[in-house]
Amino acid sequence: MITLEEAEQFLYREARLADNHCYDEWESLWTDDAIYWVPGGGESAEDPTTQVSVLYDNRHRIGTRIKQLKTGERHAQDPTSSVCRLIANVELIGEHSGDTVVGATGLVVESRERGTTYWVGRFEYRLRVVDGELRMSYKKVTLVDRDQPLFTLAFLI
Repeated sequence: MITLEEAEQFLYREARLADNHCYDEWESLWTDDAIYWVPGGGESAEDPTTQVSVLYDNRHRIGTRIKQLKTGERHAQDPTSSVCRLIANVELIGEHSGDTVVGATGLVVESRERGTTYWVGRFEYRLRVVDGELRMSYKKVTLVDRDQPLFTLAFLI
């Protein structure tokens, strides 16, 4: 198990890299078997292969998403959103297949020409040490307002 402080520092770094559009560095935080999931259903959503998802990426798809964002030609991100994340209530939840499960509450503020959008949710991470470095094998973001119409989620949440 990793410590709470190690988990917090990792989550803060992940948020900073995403806020600053440091796509290569953000992508390097993932393990080769990673899953990045924003369920469309409720808090009890457990299986992204059988439930509606706002976003469901495996490691290959994460890489494709990053390549698209780096081109500057992704229509939904032209111009690029200004974003700022707040990560709070970080706690060590347990273990899953050798990974440390970390929970947190998150607020992502996205500013675009349409105005400001608040993306609020409960975040679940699975972290593991790979070659002496902390990496993320899983990130699930359960949005508070997932039952409402959502704007296009074309940035890294």
